[in-house]
Amino acid sequence: MNLSDSHISLLGAFVGGMGLSFTPCAYPLIPIIAGYIGIRTGRSPWKTLALSFVYVTGIAVMYSLLGIAASLSGRLFGGIGAHPAVHILAGAVLIIFGFSMFDFFALHVPILKHHRIQSDGGFISTFLLGVTSGLIISPCVTPVLGSILLYLSAKRNVVYGGFLLLVFAYGMGFILILAGAFSSILVRLPKSGSWMGHIKKVYAVILMVAGGYLIYASLMRL
Repeated sequence: MNLSDSHISLLGAFVGGMGLSFTPCAYPLIPIIAGYIGIRTGRSPWKTLALSFVYVTGIAVMYSLLGIAASLSGRLFGGIGAHPAVHILAGAVLIIFGFSMFDFFALHVPILKHHRIQSDGGFISTFLLGVTSGLIISPCVTPVLGSILLYLSAKRNVVYGGFLLLVFAYGMGFILILAGAFSSILVRLPKSGSWMGHIKKVYAVILMVAGGYLIYASLMRL
């Protein structure tokens, strides 16, 4: 893989993750998670920064493992995955993901149900809170995460796959880490509103365009 291309994709993953944190499924959870880990309760800024980082690291570890698994699956089915028909199917899946982000239907992971989690303020419990939060995949995160996993299965680079999703997760948690360092950021964040839906639709368009291009390019190879 070209080094400059790798840097661009990692930067894109971070920025994409950060943008995803402003979607309707994720943005309203920021003050809730901040409350769980004790931001704005008089704790030392260093302690809240550390807890925020540990929480996001829990999500990052979980997503990184998913990236490694996707890359390994690509290696396992490498010959099959290179066939244009598989790319056409992947493009169709991306378009379906896009429709889900346009709210034509809700995309959930059936075995992972949301439940209220509380942290006692310790580093281990906060890390486990992050890991569990990474498993509670929301309708906004699922299509984007699924698209990245499809991309990684085609790349078949285990180290790159794990690191890309690690960077993506830290992008998603960047606002929370900033809030851990500077609790005043929480009160300065814009209120939830229709603007979050517009961000979600931008992601939907990106997924659908990428899916359409993948189908077109694969058809040209047949």
